[in-house]
Amino acid sequence: MKRKLPFTIITLCLMPYFTFAQKPAGIFDNTGDVGPVRYAGSTTYDPGSQAYQLSGSGANIWFTKDEFHYAYKEVNGDFILQARGKLLGEGVDPHRKFGWMVRTAMDTSAAMVSAAVHGDGLTAIQFRRQAGANVEQVIAPVKMADVIQLERRGQSFLLSVARFGDPFWTVEVPFFEFPEKLLAGLFICSHNPDVVEKAEFDNVRIVIPAAPDFRPYQDYIGSHIELMDMDNYRRQVIHSAPNSLQAPNWTPDGKTLIYNSEGLIYRFPLATGAPELLNTDFVNRNNNDHVLSFGGKMLGISSSSGEEEYGSLIYTLPATGGVPKRITPVGPSYLHGWSPDGKWLTYTGGRGGIYNIYKIPSDGSGPEVQLTDEPTLDDGPEYSPDGKYIYFNSTRTGSMELWRMKPDGSDQEQLTDDDFQNWFPHFSPDGKWLVFISYLPEVPAAEHPFYKQVYLRRMPAEGGRPRVIAYLYGGQGTINVPSWSPDGKWIAFVSNSVVE
Repeated sequence: MKRKLPFTIITLCLMPYFTFAQKPAGIFDNTGDVGPVRYAGSTTYDPGSQAYQLSGSGANIWFTKDEFHYAYKEVNGDFILQARGKLLGEGVDPHRKFGWMVRTAMDTSAAMVSAAVHGDGLTAIQFRRQAGANVEQVIAPVKMADVIQLERRGQSFLLSVARFGDPFWTVEVPFFEFPEKLLAGLFICSHNPDVVEKAEFDNVRIVIPAAPDFRPYQDYIGSHIELMDMDNYRRQVIHSAPNSLQAPNWTPDGKTLIYNSEGLIYRFPLATGAPELLNTDFVNRNNNDHVLSFGGKMLGISSSSGEEEYGSLIYTLPATGGVPKRITPVGPSYLHGWSPDGKWLTYTGGRGGIYNIYKIPSDGSGPEVQLTDEPTLDDGPEYSPDGKYIYFNSTRTGSMELWRMKPDGSDQEQLTDDDFQNWFPHFSPDGKWLVFISYLPEVPAAEHPFYKQVYLRRMPAEGGRPRVIAYLYGGQGTINVPSWSPDGKWIAFVSNSVVE
């Protein structure tokens, strides 16, 4: 749901008031209080969990002046602010509030926009269009949201909120005449000058998105490799780079990730956090469709290092590196799954301009076997850990949905049917769960582009209601390959942002 509000301006002048900034915390360069608060606030950051806790007082953030505690940094141009948060304790005033805020200055009456959640559950975008003006708001139908996103897009600000597990509700408020450079950060206000309240935030991200005119597969922005705890869905950035990193696999010993970047394959030992180039010899134009065998001794890769007319072909090599062996005779062929017994590779093959699902003996000893035969797009095939099914995604119903079939291609069965474009189902090691990426409905069904706001969702392998487990900026390269840890406690994926 999205609606726009008319442009209004009210002018009133007040004297500024703010405290001096304190030490930096996490991704924020400064922390401090805005307005004449009675009790100084504080920000703490836990590097292990990458979580923040803010405490603060303040009479209110309303009318023509504000009082609150703030952890912030300067940002330029468009941005997306993302976090999951909650108030701590029972609280005193029902309108104590927390969330994201952007400001033109630290003055108590500065122009600002906030994504605010109140103690009584009220959730809203609240804004002061000009310094000294009264605050306006748009109230969300979502009560007590704990996933909070505030986005600047040109002259508009967009509030997106959800109860964790649900998709976003979004509203756009246009026509803000703000400067390019703003302050952006987390805030807490007790709504009572005699009280100090606390809030906790995790999954905190300041995303600088790709330029609107970026050229796919030519222009790239930075990448974060993230791990997510599948018990509490708390995320950690473990590696960042200013270029494109894609599709982390997890080795069966749980010690290393394997990903691709700029045509090469890298190992990422979790103990050292230092990427290591994996030797793939002459095969050096690799894409993000690479899969480890269930035993972890072999690696299958997809690469455009063969005949130009075929595009991507599939090769195998030892997981420690070596000279690859070509498996598919023709292309394009994009690897997605290795059978549990190690005997078969399953992949997406473009034959005559139509993409269907195929399998081929993993040692290259036999011809490819076509498993689906649709005039639309089938993609992303992956074996279930028990070898009884191949799961994949297909546009045959008009939208991209998840399907499964027997390994011989029989009994094809649809598993999802909703408003999203669902790609790349990946199994938990125990075979009970799927994690997959979902694009918003406006993305064409047959495309999985870079640099979009997407969800990672979790669903029982037998089907059922998907639940959102990550709200992020990413897309192509985020989770193209099997990426659960061998103990099933974590998944690895890539999110994107301009990285300085």
